[in-house]
Amino acid sequence: MSTSEMLELNRTIDRLRRAVGSLHSMYGDAASVRRLTNDLERLEIDARDLDSSPPNVVHREPVERIKVSDTPYDASMWLGVDDEGLGGLHYERG
Repeated sequence: MSTSEMLELNRTIDRLRRAVGSLHSMYGDAASVRRLTNDLERLEIDARDLDSSPPNVVHREPVERIKVSDTPYDASMWLGVDDEGLGGLHYERG
């Protein structure tokens, strides 16, 4: 993460810390406040981990493209086959 991104993340975490602190003073040790406090601690841990490790650059292999011909299939290949999803057709194809 760049320096400006880390600064913004840390500022946002600080604002969140103040908000959770205000909620704690209003609601006390409610389960929801404890969960928010736990989430905040995890955000702080993850931010420190990101700040101390270099970014991973993912190199992806190019996707193999398979060319499909535009020429129609041989109609005899489909003789006697029902059209799935249409309830089956009971007539001879021509």
